[in-house]
Parts: sequence; C-alpha cells; structure tokens
Amino acid sequence: MTAALVAFVQARFNEELEKARFAGDVVVAQPERFGVEPEDAARHARFSVAAAEARLALLDDTVVPYLGTAGPGGLNAEFQLRLLAAPYVEHRDYPHDKEPADQPGSPT
Repeated sequence: MTAALVAFVQARFNEELEKARFAGDVVVAQPERFGVEPEDAARHARFSVAAAEARLALLDDTVVPYLGTAGPGGLNAEFQLRLLAAPYVEHRDYPHDKEPADQPGSPT
C-alpha cells in the first residue's frame, strides 16, 4: 500500500502544481478580470506555485527516502505520508487497502 499511496500523493501534488501554474498564468495575464492589482496577482501566483513545489519537496526529500526504514524515522515517514494523503481520502483513486496489517497502528 505504501508504494501506491506515494504514487497517488505524488500525482495529486503534481496536479496541484500544474493547476497553480495555470491559474497563476491566467490571473497574471488578466488581473483586471479578477479585480486584483497586477503586483498582487503576480505575488499570489508565485506563492501558489511555491507552496505546491514545497509539498512535492517535502514528500520527495523528507518522507519517501525514509519509508520502510527501521525505527522512529521509518514510523515518522509512514505517519507523514498518511497525513499528506489525508485530504484526498475521498478521491476516487485513493488506494484504499483492506488488509488490516497495513492500517496505521496495526502490527506489521
């Protein structure tokens, strides 16, 4: 389940990054259409892209490398992965696993 959950979360974060880039391009190109100042539109676009990039970096650089490792680091990475995935639990592609051994808090 962990590999499937990583792939799922990476796909969602990549989608969010593309959406942030697209939305930023649209708002920066036509700020008057959205009733914002050009500087505010550009600042918000940069923020949205940076936030999406940060989520990807968090997952790829500080969670994925520690998944499956022994001890607190591995347990922490598993917990962080599940926290990052939590907002998407109702997504149609969420990789729900029915095996009790793969549920949080269950013995492995």
